[in-house]
Amino acid sequence: MKTGSRRSTLRSTRWPGPLYLDASALVKIYLPEPGSDDLDKALVGRDDLIVSDLAVTEVTSAIARRRREGAVSAEAAAQLHRAILEDVASGVLRRVDLVPEVHRTAERLLISILSVPLRAADSLHLALAIAAGTATVVTFDERMAAAAPAIGMNAAPA
Repeated sequence: MKTGSRRSTLRSTRWPGPLYLDASALVKIYLPEPGSDDLDKALVGRDDLIVSDLAVTEVTSAIARRRREGAVSAEAAAQLHRAILEDVASGVLRRVDLVPEVHRTAERLLISILSVPLRAADSLHLALAIAAGTATVVTFDERMAAAAPAIGMNAAPA
């Protein structure tokens, strides 16, 4: 994970775990974005980070977009992709699988959460967080942050 020189605004908060990182959070670990340094500092020392292949694919899409835009070289894009896959394979990031039961849970969430206009990917991330038994969804997506409490989970950063 990257490190930064400014004081983290997220560090003082110890989020209850395990933590599910959606794509909006996971991308900040591998690509420099606003909030990346603060998130990195907040996650230092955590061994309860959970991701899904859905998030990995979405982050790979973000890397590919940056490659097309010329912000990331072909070599750097391949290196970033390998780093994510290695972090999942090594257990630094634990993976929850997208299985048919997760799809059914996501569909129930789409139908039952009326207060937040969830998209399909949002509901899949929430269903994956449920399947993994996470306490907190780490997201920088407003819809996800608004929906997490509706399923009894914390949303961070809040």
